[in-house]
Amino acid sequence: MPGAILQINVSRGGVPKRAIPSGDVTALGIAGDVQAHPEFHGGARQALLLITSEGIEELTALGFPLYPGALGENLTTRGLDRRGLRIGQRYRIGAIVIELTKVREPCSQLNPYGPGIQKAVYDAQVQAGDPQSPRWGLSGFYASVIQPGPIRPGDPITLLDQLA
Repeated sequence: MPGAILQINVSRGGVPKRAIPSGDVTALGIAGDVQAHPEFHGGARQALLLITSEGIEELTALGFPLYPGALGENLTTRGLDRRGLRIGQRYRIGAIVIELTKVREPCSQLNPYGPGIQKAVYDAQVQAGDPQSPRWGLSGFYASVIQPGPIRPGDPITLLDQLA
């Protein structure tokens, strides 16, 4: 069963990102979205950040006051297993096609959500690219845009192929 977009999020820089009713995705991300630190975020290989709603729920159960968009993700997904996401996978999301390019390294922008949030979402195993880490996928995945186009909440997310 495919996943779906739960929420599309943008901001004028930083976190949280706020929900929008639909998005126009270009090679550099969602139109209207701005990164506070473009030297670290954004660009063609980090055009979008995806985080699963199930991962957000795991973190809220640990006491972090999170919600869709809080971690700075552009796409909050539903129905994808974060443990099965891998760099190099390509997905069709509504009219667009993306490729997962990088695990997101959490930064100090997440500090308002509580001490220890970075360690809760990212560890040495994740940094080494080991999907066996219990934290795999909690920090999210950056993606490049292979085919731009419009997206809306509810659009299905389907794995196309694995390149890596």
